[in-house]
Amino acid sequence: MNTIKSLKPTSLWEIFHELTQIPRPSKKEEKAAAWAKAFGTSLGLETIVDSAGNVIIRKPASPGMENLMGVVLQGHLDMVPQKNSDKKHDFEKDPIETVVDGEWVKANGTTLGADNGIGVAAAMAVLKDKTLTHGPLEVLLTIDEETGMTGAFELKSGLLKGDILLNLDSEDEGELYIGCAGGMNTTGTLKYAEESFPSGMLAFKVSVTGLKGGHSGLDINLGRGNANKIMNRFLWAAQNLDLRISSLEGGSLRNAIPRESFAVVVIPSANKEKLVALVTECQEMFSLEFATPDQGVKIEAVTTEMPAKVMEASAQKNLIKVVYGIPNAAMRMSPEIPDIVETSTNLAIVKAEKGEIKIQCLLRSSVDSAKFSLGHMTQSVMELGGMEVVHNGTYPGWRPNVNSVILKTMKDVYLKKYGKTPEVKVIHAGLECGIIGAAYPKMELISFGPTIRYPHSPDEKVNIATVEKFYNFLVETLAAIPKK
Repeated sequence: MNTIKSLKPTSLWEIFHELTQIPRPSKKEEKAAAWAKAFGTSLGLETIVDSAGNVIIRKPASPGMENLMGVVLQGHLDMVPQKNSDKKHDFEKDPIETVVDGEWVKANGTTLGADNGIGVAAAMAVLKDKTLTHGPLEVLLTIDEETGMTGAFELKSGLLKGDILLNLDSEDEGELYIGCAGGMNTTGTLKYAEESFPSGMLAFKVSVTGLKGGHSGLDINLGRGNANKIMNRFLWAAQNLDLRISSLEGGSLRNAIPRESFAVVVIPSANKEKLVALVTECQEMFSLEFATPDQGVKIEAVTTEMPAKVMEASAQKNLIKVVYGIPNAAMRMSPEIPDIVETSTNLAIVKAEKGEIKIQCLLRSSVDSAKFSLGHMTQSVMELGGMEVVHNGTYPGWRPNVNSVILKTMKDVYLKKYGKTPEVKVIHAGLECGIIGAAYPKMELISFGPTIRYPHSPDEKVNIATVEKFYNFLVETLAAIPKK
C-alpha cells in the first residue's frame, strides 16, 4: 500500500496516500474535511469551514507577487464508493488499498478515489511547498460533489476572493476544459401490493455481473452495457415462463453506469429447464452484443431460498414495460463540438422490494431546453406505468469563454513547456464550475487534471506519468498568472 509514496512528485503522492487512509464516500466526508482543516492550520494558514462544510485555506502571495490575479485551486473531498461484489470493503470504515500496476495506480477491488483525490493532493502540495512562486492563493475543497454537488450549491457569494478558479477535477492530461453539461435527477416511484404464489414453485437468484460500468457522463457514449437494461430484457423474455418477481436491485449511484443487477424470482417447477435454457440463450446473446465494450458480461440463475411474497402481477408488468421504455444512452451529439455528447441519460438505479418500486435516472445536457425535454420524455414513460415522478437536483451547465485571460495564459505555458498546444474542450459531465461560476459571475474558470480511466468503477486508475506532468503544469501556471 505504501509504494505510491515513492512516486513523483513525492509530496503530492504522500498527501494522496494520506487521503486513501481516510474513509470519504459522498455525504460521509467529515473525517476528510477535518483532515483538510488540520492540514491548513498546521501550515499556519488561514483556514475556515463554511456553513456547508466546505474547507477554504488561504496562502499569501510570494513576496513581490501580491498584485497578481488571485487564484482559487478547487477540488472535492468525497469519492464514489464502488466495489466488486466479491470484495469485502466498508467505505465508511476501511482505507483504500492502492496498487502500483505498471504505468498506473489503481485500487484492490474498489474505486481508487483519484477522482478527485489527486486534485485535492495537488492543491495541498502547493500549499505545503514554500519554494513555489505565485500570487494570492485560495484552496476550496467542497463536499458531496458526486451525489448532489451540495458544497458548490451552498457556497455563498462573496466568500472567495480570487479572480480565477482552477478546477483540478478533469481526467485527460493535455486538455483544458472550458465548459460542461448541466444535469437533473428524475425519480419515479410506485407502491404495489405483495401477494402469495401457488405451491410447486422454485426460487432463483438471477445475477447480471461483469460489466465495466463507468462514469455516466464521460463513458455514456461508449456502448457499455447497463445492468438494469440487461436484467430487464431477461425478465421480459421470462414472462412467458410465468416468472414472478420478489425483489430487484440494480445500480447504486445515479452518476455511475450500473454494473450489476440482482433479482429474486419464482417460477413453476415445470419450467426450470426452460429458465436454464433462457439464461444460456441470453448469455450468448449479450456476449455477442457487448463483445467489444463489455466482453465480461455474465448472467446467471441459481436456486435460492423461497421468498415469502412476490410483486402483484399488474405492478410487475408495469415495471418491466417502464424500464424497457426509459431511454438510456447518448441521445444527441453536439452539432458545434465534434465527438462531444450534448444530451444523455443514465438509467442508474432500479429497486423493487417491500411494496415499492423506485427508478432513478440522471439526465445531462449542455442545452437546458434539451435537458428538460428529456426529463419530460422520461416522465411520460414512468407515468404511463402508473409511477409518481419527481425532478430534482437540477444544476446549470458552464458556458465556455474562449477569450478568457487564464485560457490564453495556460495555453502559452503548456506550449512553452511541452512543445504543443493543449486541446480546449467542453466536457459532458457535471463539474462544479457551472455552479460556482453562477455565484461568482466575474470569475474566470478552467478545469484540468491528470489522466484517469474508468472513474466511478472498481477499474478506476490514474496514469503515474501524467500526475507529475499535471502538477508541474499547475506550478508553472501559478508562476505565470497575469497582474490584475
